[in-house]
Amino acid sequence: MRKYFFIFTLFTILFSCTNKPNKQIDVSAIEVQFSVDRFDIDFYTTKVDSLYKTKEKYPLFFPTNTPDSVWIQKIQNADEQELFLETQKIYADIDFLTADLEQLFKHVKYYNPEFTTPKVVTLLSNIDYQNSVIYTKEYLLISLDVYLGANHEFYAEFPNYIKQNYNKNHIIIDVAKAMISNPSSFGDRTFISKMITEGKKLYVLEKYLPTSNDYEKIGYSEEKYNWAIENEEQVWKYFIENKLLFSTDTELNKRFLELAPFSKFYRSEDSLSPGRIGVWIGWQIVKSYMKHNDVSLQQLLKTPSEEVYKNSKYKPKK
Repeated sequence: MRKYFFIFTLFTILFSCTNKPNKQIDVSAIEVQFSVDRFDIDFYTTKVDSLYKTKEKYPLFFPTNTPDSVWIQKIQNADEQELFLETQKIYADIDFLTADLEQLFKHVKYYNPEFTTPKVVTLLSNIDYQNSVIYTKEYLLISLDVYLGANHEFYAEFPNYIKQNYNKNHIIIDVAKAMISNPSSFGDRTFISKMITEGKKLYVLEKYLPTSNDYEKIGYSEEKYNWAIENEEQVWKYFIENKLLFSTDTELNKRFLELAPFSKFYRSEDSLSPGRIGVWIGWQIVKSYMKHNDVSLQQLLKTPSEEVYKNSKYKPKK
């Protein structure tokens, strides 16, 4: 696996429902201005005698204590060039992404009027899927090499539940997720609180991306998403009967909240379930809360999870 050189550098510098699209709001009158710079193209097509120009254009990516020989070696590396050429086969033209970003930024500004658009930069991170998108208020960095398609040979060693989202449609979803602020948790470590905290993020995500399918937002296949819908009542009953809602057992995170091939009920049919089923249930609770309470999106994020649960009137679908 290639070294995650750029991402390490960036962190050092920058941080020194249904399956149908949701009802859309009219954002046509909202104006957003932003640029998209193709660092991936500019860097990997740089010649030795023009490196200084690339460094001047992207000072963020070039620490002053790193000699030019490091960058030249990276540009000329055969594996690096192969990754660049494979990415270019899909992303030589990113007009679709620019259009998606424009719609996303308009929706974010609709709900957060103080929002200012970041400077967008596309790059290659040597398939660092854990940092495929990095967002600060000033920059939005998108690693295109993480989205070459689930069946690409570069991802052969990755498990299906992870690489199933390595496609063009998922770029904007990962961008929107990166832009969502963490909801206030008020120090509550209970399982129900964690479920609802994650559910709040997904609720915001559906408002930011009303035309995306819900199964894509949570990162499920359609089959796994349908399992969640069909088994909602049984999952909720399991949580209730096993007294899990107010448990502070951190093992529940791995079983029901964290990225995994399936959720762990310790039953023979576990493999049929999607991972993070607790997140999906939390999403349904938040939806029910917003249906029965007249609060804004920003108020939701500030409302304690326990209060959301108590006032949600949540009843799983039978």
